[in-house]
Amino acid sequence: MTTSGKPEDAGKTDSAGLACPTCGEPAAPPAEKGGRSPRPFCSRRCADIDLGRWFQERYAIPAVEGADDSIVESLAGAGRPPEQE
Repeated sequence: MTTSGKPEDAGKTDSAGLACPTCGEPAAPPAEKGGRSPRPFCSRRCADIDLGRWFQERYAIPAVEGADDSIVESLAGAGRPPEQE
């Protein structure tokens, strides 16, 4: 990895075109029937690094604030019935 935190080899991919999201190396091959594979990561180590980042809350899914009831009240006050489900 570079000092910027971005993979040096970010352009490398496997035969299916997948690159490890942690280090940029080609992804591990698909598992044999009944087997296990760290795919889309290149190794179990990179999968564990990614899981640790989730636990440390370095990744976040943006939250949307709840609906504001004042919108419904303003529609009702304007003579428009609120939409029904």
